[in-house]
Amino acid sequence: MSSTADQPELQKEAEAPATVKDPGDIAIRPEESPSTDAVDPKLYKSEEIANESGDVQSNDAEASKSDEKLAKSNEASDSDPKVSDVQLNNAEASKLIQSNEMSDSNAKVDELKDDTVESESNSKQLKKDEGSRTFTMRELLDELKNGDANDDSEAERREGDTPHSEQSNQQQTDSNAALELINSVTGADEEGRSRQRILTYAARRYASALERNPEDYDALYNWALVLQESADNVNPDSTSPSKDDLLEEACKKYEEATRLCPTLNDAYYNWAIAISDRAKIRGRTKEAEELWKQATKNYEKAVQLNWNSPQALNNWGLALQELSAIVPAREKLTIVKTAISKFRAAIQLQFDFHRAIYNLGTVLYGLAEDMSRTGGAVNAKDISPNELYSQSAIYIAAAHALKPNYSVYTSALKLVRSMLPLPYLKVGYLTAPPAGNPLAPHSDWKRSQFVLNHEGLQQISKVDQRHMSRSLSSADTSPNGQAIKVDVPDIVSVSACSDLTLPPGAGLCIDTIHGPVYMIADSWESLDWWLDAIRLVYTIGARGKSDVLAGIITS
Repeated sequence: MSSTADQPELQKEAEAPATVKDPGDIAIRPEESPSTDAVDPKLYKSEEIANESGDVQSNDAEASKSDEKLAKSNEASDSDPKVSDVQLNNAEASKLIQSNEMSDSNAKVDELKDDTVESESNSKQLKKDEGSRTFTMRELLDELKNGDANDDSEAERREGDTPHSEQSNQQQTDSNAALELINSVTGADEEGRSRQRILTYAARRYASALERNPEDYDALYNWALVLQESADNVNPDSTSPSKDDLLEEACKKYEEATRLCPTLNDAYYNWAIAISDRAKIRGRTKEAEELWKQATKNYEKAVQLNWNSPQALNNWGLALQELSAIVPAREKLTIVKTAISKFRAAIQLQFDFHRAIYNLGTVLYGLAEDMSRTGGAVNAKDISPNELYSQSAIYIAAAHALKPNYSVYTSALKLVRSMLPLPYLKVGYLTAPPAGNPLAPHSDWKRSQFVLNHEGLQQISKVDQRHMSRSLSSADTSPNGQAIKVDVPDIVSVSACSDLTLPPGAGLCIDTIHGPVYMIADSWESLDWWLDAIRLVYTIGARGKSDVLAGIITS
């Protein structure tokens, strides 16, 4: 297969959204496990490259393509929820505000209740100064429902007794600047305006908490979230405030929060997203390059603090891709290979993480494009552009099978489907023992061709793909009528293995309900491709989507 420089490019898939807690949780810093269920699409941070032709675009498109335009996706996310605690629709927000306006008559009673609650809360603070308290979004919303939203006199009375008054001047200056930014955000529509009123109220409470205790990193972190969420509410035509102003202020809060609490991994993660959004605004400039570098460092820190975060690994890979499009050509390949490793690590943590699967496909497609333009593989050990195209198509097909209604994947699949070894998902070589004799001497192990589709993996003897059957059950087998065959429903696990009883090389172990099946890949890189492909087919089957995959490769 050949490729030309003007071949359509793959559209970049979105970031995994930022972290969030259930609004009712008491702890501020979220630590939820990865999820693939839907989240409010308006709370989803993304990065896409849109073009007029509608062709999908490559993740690592070259820096010379200055007409690319970064856009937010409104598609539903299947990853972790978004950065902010606030998740209200227009009707709910309106009810809260109306409830607030109708409850002035109960303000004094609520004030007394607040005093009692605050007294009990402050007595339990062991590590923070008396009078410091971080409010969760549920507490704030409850106060709105009870009519405390406009009870500024009570809040002012409490603020006057702060134990940190000697530090309040600088804190007050910073707070006023941030509050001024938030107060000037109006929202693009009624839903946005209702939501912004809640965010503005939350910001005031976090500012009050910081006046009482400037070292309250929880309040700094949550205030940064509010600023970051407010940036999404800025009218696209607005110049005062600008989205960048709010993101810059959020970054300052994240920086201060991580200074006070260096183990606050969610702050590093959300800080990296804010920096990434600032870099997107600047296009492919030197300033953007520096911001992308800073974003990758923060993702790295977030992963160091919480290694079990496929979302952070996916976003880290995306930031590296963006960086690769700006840096000099001599640095690009190294950065792209690092991005590939991050996407693969994310998939290994969560096999059905379709965003990372798709992103890995697009970065491989971009790498194949670059190699085609420069004349192919540098040396014999490098994978060829055609192999990269084929492997790219495997990941994109798998992402589509897991999320068949996602338009980005559908468009990409139309471009790359012809690059698959149809009617199979993958065709390649593995060294295996004779069928039915896994303990055969090394000399009896033979290198032969294997095919993989939605049904499973099977050994074949014919090289000519034109004579391959559309079903593994009828594929040409070895002369003695036996062949190694692994059905998808029988698979328990797939892993690399290193065993002295195996021939030397990159060992592959497929553990099945009938026992392990051992094979040797041609190289360690080839082993990675086989591992991913088999795991993806197994995961697609486990999710009940085998029919979708079958439709892709057999129709």
